[in-house]
Amino acid sequence: MRQVIEEIDRRGCKFVDLKVVDLYGRWRHVTLHRESFSEEIFEKGVGFDASNLGYASVTKSDMILIPDARTLFFEKIENEEIASFICDVYSSENFKPSEHDPRFIFKKAIEYISPIADDIKLSIEYEFHVFSRVRYSIQPNLIFLETDSPEGFWNSSQSGEYFVGRKKGYHREIPFDNFMHLRNAIVSELENVGVSVKYHHHEVGSSQLEIETNFESALKAADWVMLVKHVVRKIAKQSGFLVTFMPKPLYNEAGNGMHIHQYMIKDGKNIFSGDELHGLSKTCHQYMTGLLKHCPAVMAFSNPTTNSYRRLVPGFEAPTNASFGLANRNAAVRIPGYVKDHSEKRIEFRTIDASCNPYLAISAMILAGVDGIKKKMKAEESSELSLPIDLSKACDALEEDREFLKEIFPDSLIQHWVQTKREEYRYISSIPHPAEYDLYFDV
Repeated sequence: MRQVIEEIDRRGCKFVDLKVVDLYGRWRHVTLHRESFSEEIFEKGVGFDASNLGYASVTKSDMILIPDARTLFFEKIENEEIASFICDVYSSENFKPSEHDPRFIFKKAIEYISPIADDIKLSIEYEFHVFSRVRYSIQPNLIFLETDSPEGFWNSSQSGEYFVGRKKGYHREIPFDNFMHLRNAIVSELENVGVSVKYHHHEVGSSQLEIETNFESALKAADWVMLVKHVVRKIAKQSGFLVTFMPKPLYNEAGNGMHIHQYMIKDGKNIFSGDELHGLSKTCHQYMTGLLKHCPAVMAFSNPTTNSYRRLVPGFEAPTNASFGLANRNAAVRIPGYVKDHSEKRIEFRTIDASCNPYLAISAMILAGVDGIKKKMKAEESSELSLPIDLSKACDALEEDREFLKEIFPDSLIQHWVQTKREEYRYISSIPHPAEYDLYFDV
């Protein structure tokens, strides 16, 4: 810990920021002046009200934040260099990890797979939209949404000529690609804070971009999800733009997924590589079968918003059924066709989106796959499964199929999660939709 403190002082940081994920996947933070930050913080932590983060009831809300020294990174906020840590949550009563802390749940999931694998390596694709303006309102007499972008094709009648046409943005070159400079700035900052980036490019939709990170160990990769979203938003705001990772922010345009490439390591070897179909191992096929069989239940965590299911529709390279396929972008699990090296064999889970809490969603994904390995599932056990068409159906699936989570996910957390998500579904369902005026106003 002394080395960590010395590095903070060497950089002249006046403030130390403690970041923690809430139950629903948003970072919260508290900032300490350097004079109030000492090695003792790594042992005793900082108290906070966990009821505002979804971890606890108001009557048992006092919990402790303890920074993970391994997560230290430095960032500039308004030209002030800040030392930042990702934190774990502990109970103030017994000083044990909170069983509802998503990061603790993730750690337990990784420990749970240790008889099968030493680690699971993850490489994640982040898709998001960049807007110059976003306006919306929900009032009894006024419901509207308006977004705008300098490359939006809807502006072609007003000025200029360099617009990305509908569904024509994939890998577009400048000047049609208006955001290469922004992506460069984002990636430079990501590398500065320790996130290794493979590449970036324009995606299919107008104003839609993608950044893909290199393979990393599971916990660090999950931490990177939070860090990537943080950096993307921060750099975009500094450039005068707004970013959303919403799965479907624009009507009839491509949606945003968060595809996860993955393979398991045991004794330094990729145990997803083998001599079975598509060059995969029997273990990998069992993992895929478990993931597909439990996919409807997993989606309550991996696709946890009503907006998630506006993306999962035909015609947009989004999965619509619980299947796997070689180079098939409509499948829930894709086997990349361009990977020929057996040491790099992997699968890609395409259903998930970035509206999730990454610790809970990726934990559920891994546990579903591991259940397939433990039970030696065969492909026919997951055949002809359809994916949930809305958040309510995903909650139904989780309530009916939760046994594979029971070793890691507290039952009380699952119950609270389902209750909260059903309330979100009822809320959205209660709001009149502008399209309903188009269809039904004259009935």
